[in-house]
Amino acid sequence: MIPDNSTNFLYLSGVLPIKLPQFYKRFEKLLQELKIDFDLLPNTKDIWAVDFMPIQINKNRFIQFKYKPDYLNIYPEDIPVVDKIYNSIKRNQWSLLKSDLLVDGGNISKTNDTVIMCDKVFHENKKISEKELIKQLKNLFEVDKIFFVPWNKYDFTGHVDGMVRFIDNKTVLINDYSKENAKYQRAFRMSLHNAGLDWLELPYNPADDSTLTSAKGLYLNYLQMEQAIVVPTFKSTFDEKAIRILEDIFKRETIVPIESNDVAKRGGILNCISWNIFNNT
Repeated sequence: MIPDNSTNFLYLSGVLPIKLPQFYKRFEKLLQELKIDFDLLPNTKDIWAVDFMPIQINKNRFIQFKYKPDYLNIYPEDIPVVDKIYNSIKRNQWSLLKSDLLVDGGNISKTNDTVIMCDKVFHENKKISEKELIKQLKNLFEVDKIFFVPWNKYDFTGHVDGMVRFIDNKTVLINDYSKENAKYQRAFRMSLHNAGLDWLELPYNPADDSTLTSAKGLYLNYLQMEQAIVVPTFKSTFDEKAIRILEDIFKRETIVPIESNDVAKRGGILNCISWNIFNNT
């Protein structure tokens, strides 16, 4: 697979500059300074991108999963017409394989040969056995290893990009879940231990939000590309600590912050609004 740190081109929703003009202006300026090439996806319905766009397997091959998340059941008008979006930007050399499996792009954390997902994917694909689902996912992703972390039901999306990100093939970055339910903490760490993975922690200071939609305080949902790692900040006392930890972990990478409260209020942050790919043209 194409890991995030090998991607060099970014797509953002065409709705982003309309719905969040101030944030978009800051983000656009930052991307230009970092020399990250980017474009806008047409025909999108909200600011998000990663969840419904195809998953890049190699330079020219993509997998399109079915995008019909349960958290949008009451808002079907918000589900984008993915074929229309993809066909409007498709390059001649791209090959697309469609799958009937229900998988959101935000529920995939990857290296070149390993994938981690939240086990909500089993809930979303109840019609096939867990064994068969794992087999199909391995074949589609073309990976040797696929691991699962438990779903924290407080996050209705069940997206792993707010839970686990790879540092390298043997180490992942996770949230500091010390304030979370003790039973969930143990189950989460045990899933990583059983996968043979070590972990480091980032600050995690979720907003006191009765609607459970705010992503404020979730530093783990950064944008990682070949050119840089762009880190969300929230005008919080935890900002500096999060940036310092990332600078220490990714010593050879460019780490840059961007204030992201406007995005976080809508339930996601930087990885959620991004579809970053490797562009070989």
